[in-house]
Amino acid sequence: MTGTLTITGDANADALLSNDPLALLIGMLLDQQVPMESAFAGPLKISERLGSFDAASIAGADPDAFSELFKTPPAVHRYPASMATRVQALCQAIIDDWDGDASSIWTKDSPTGAEVYRRLKALPGFGDQKARIFVALLGKQYGFDGEGWREAAGAYGEDGSTRSVADIVDADSLTKVRETKRLAKAAAKRK
Repeated sequence: MTGTLTITGDANADALLSNDPLALLIGMLLDQQVPMESAFAGPLKISERLGSFDAASIAGADPDAFSELFKTPPAVHRYPASMATRVQALCQAIIDDWDGDASSIWTKDSPTGAEVYRRLKALPGFGDQKARIFVALLGKQYGFDGEGWREAAGAYGEDGSTRSVADIVDADSLTKVRETKRLAKAAAKRK
């Protein structure tokens, strides 16, 4: 991986996201109903509390103990039990379908953007929007250049957009993404 995500405000959490494809996937999975900084800081909390950070260790952890790990203050997520289950399911899918290597999702057999999108959507917890955002994140910040990645990412792949974590490179861009999301939420409420 070649990117450097600067979103959490914690250099260690950002370094893990930048260097570990599994951390990046788990951060994306956790990015719902919590602030982005909190979601993407989750992988470091998991790593520190579990004492290891790989798909096999996470998938193989006792589900009750793993859920408790999520609940330990500060909690990994607002919904610790359900998100712990989702993280373990994601890691099991990476073991079963990708030989335990998360980066294979976007590197194996030099996939197109549409193929990476399809692969992501097949993962537990990754729907249309999350898969599109992740393709944009790979393309904009991690050097993924699979043919058609911008099209697969949809609006999230547009140059100069401020729609998602894919567009955050510093504190200023984080503020712009937050404002875009706030405006979109307000517009949705008016409908």
